[in-house]
Amino acid sequence: MEKVIRTIVELEEEAARFITSLTPSSHGATLVTLRGELGAGKTAFTKAVAKVLGVEETVTSPTFVLEKIYILNRQKFARLVHIDAYRLEKGSDLAPLGFDELMQDKDNLILLEWPEKVIGALPSPAVKVSLAACPDGSHTISYG
Repeated sequence: MEKVIRTIVELEEEAARFITSLTPSSHGATLVTLRGELGAGKTAFTKAVAKVLGVEETVTSPTFVLEKIYILNRQKFARLVHIDAYRLEKGSDLAPLGFDELMQDKDNLILLEWPEKVIGALPSPAVKVSLAACPDGSHTISYG
């Protein structure tokens, strides 16, 4: 199902609904992949998720640092891990980020942008999120 998002408030409402729908895994981290072209809203969605989870620091795209970890208080997850794989060339490029260790911790919620860049190194995600920008300035979001 595809949902149209027109405002930041709608995006935050969708992020809250999304977080409520997630159930932490008992076998390791909960991986969510975020697909979409540049400007589709991947980082905006991550910012909205972070806000819903109570992250108070400024959430920005980790395009150049590749990974940011936010500590969560009183949530179903202990950490929000935001990874941007845009600059990576292959799945093994995730190793220096400690990706395997991050995936083993059931307290981690991992939001990974550009999964197609590292697909060979990814386990099946809990949720695949696809985002797209529309000509009228709205965005669409769908889950699969």
